[in-house]
Amino acid sequence: MKNKTGLFVRKDIATDIYKKTGLEKSLTAFSLITMGVGAIVGAGIFITPGIIAAEYTGPGAMLAFVLAAVVCSLAALCYSEFSSTIPLAGSAYTYIYAVFGEFIAWILGWALVSEYLFSVSAVAASWSSYFQNLLSGFGIHLPEALTAAYGTSGHPGAFFDLPAFVIIMVLAFLLSHGVNESARVNAIMVILKIIVIILFIVVGVFYIKPANYSPFLPFGAKGIVSGAAVAFYAYIGFDAVSTAAEEVKRPQRNVPIGIIGSLLIATVLYIALSAVLVGIVKYTKLDVADPVAYALHFIHQDWVSGIVSLGAVIGMTTVLIVFLYGGTRLVFAISRDGLLPPLFSKLNEKTHAPVENTWIFGIVGSIFACIIPINKITELVNIGTLFAFAMVSIGIVFLRRSPDFNKLESSFRVPFYPVLPIISFILCVTLMLELKAFTWIAFFIWLAIGLCVYFGYGYRNSAVRNKNKAK
Repeated sequence: MKNKTGLFVRKDIATDIYKKTGLEKSLTAFSLITMGVGAIVGAGIFITPGIIAAEYTGPGAMLAFVLAAVVCSLAALCYSEFSSTIPLAGSAYTYIYAVFGEFIAWILGWALVSEYLFSVSAVAASWSSYFQNLLSGFGIHLPEALTAAYGTSGHPGAFFDLPAFVIIMVLAFLLSHGVNESARVNAIMVILKIIVIILFIVVGVFYIKPANYSPFLPFGAKGIVSGAAVAFYAYIGFDAVSTAAEEVKRPQRNVPIGIIGSLLIATVLYIALSAVLVGIVKYTKLDVADPVAYALHFIHQDWVSGIVSLGAVIGMTTVLIVFLYGGTRLVFAISRDGLLPPLFSKLNEKTHAPVENTWIFGIVGSIFACIIPINKITELVNIGTLFAFAMVSIGIVFLRRSPDFNKLESSFRVPFYPVLPIISFILCVTLMLELKAFTWIAFFIWLAIGLCVYFGYGYRNSAVRNKNKAK
């Protein structure tokens, strides 16, 4: 293997796959599907269909979700082949370490840390808002200073988001007790969430007015593309499934099932809910913060509206569980490679979970959620995700061409290679270029901080590089 001590040193994946890592293998394909659905189907399913219909597509909102699902599925296929070939924790970071080398892997891993960290913070802030709305229904109101981060719109007296802090700490406690317990709680919540969505569909279908579907595409085909760009971000999160690879029974088989299965289920739910929503209410009236609840009020089904609000809270809780879990396993993998301090890869002997890592990640995420307004937090999420999707997509081309991976077992292959991986890469880069200038500036600042960490600590302590030097 060339370049054994330089910036682009690559990992010996074949050796790592057969090592005992200390993480407990307890997850099944069902666990992974519920994890993926938990990440993809969050509060967004109760919000984005209305926004897309009102501003971009009209009644044809379901077509935007179909197009977004097609784009995501291309990246999902690439993730599935990587996870089948390299069933290790760390997701895209580990895959890129094996194919492109350490320096590129660090940049990608650091970008993914921002995705998970800021996703946890943003979702916790949204969870806090929904939870406080539920409390207000019972006449319970928190002091204004503890309702949101300082500078949050609509909360002039806010200073600290107490509910966001509490929910992250509760879930960090849950995750610190092992992945099996966390997966069980997540599965129960995902099932409850799906029941709530199906309840809306079943109740709403009897109030559909065919006239509301006309005109079907008032903004034309361009509206579908623009709507798909918004819908795309509703689907991100399936990549968290691949971070669980080392804790999965039969990972070569079950991880691809988890990734593709969760994406398919989420797509069906998004399309079905969108179709019923625009059939109940004229699309011009759906540009509201809670379109599903609004539609239920519109047809005088207020009892279902309360259940939907509860479903939104449950939905965001599952998203928090999965992103908090995915972030800790990513940091675990980076630390195990020596690029972050060993504290982050230390496992508890009883729970086989990285306890210190989980608490530190949770505390940092909660601090961001509690003191930074949500509109500022979310800027880094999208670009980090798209960057990972793009690198994994093009990485498949190099994976297939490398003799180092030909001998590894793989139960899934991307069809129509190399056309689909290249198309996926181009689509992801295209969407990245559509992001705001501020997002790019924030992204480069985050990467600059990451480079300081790498050259200040990671480069000197790299396990792969030091092992090669010793040889």
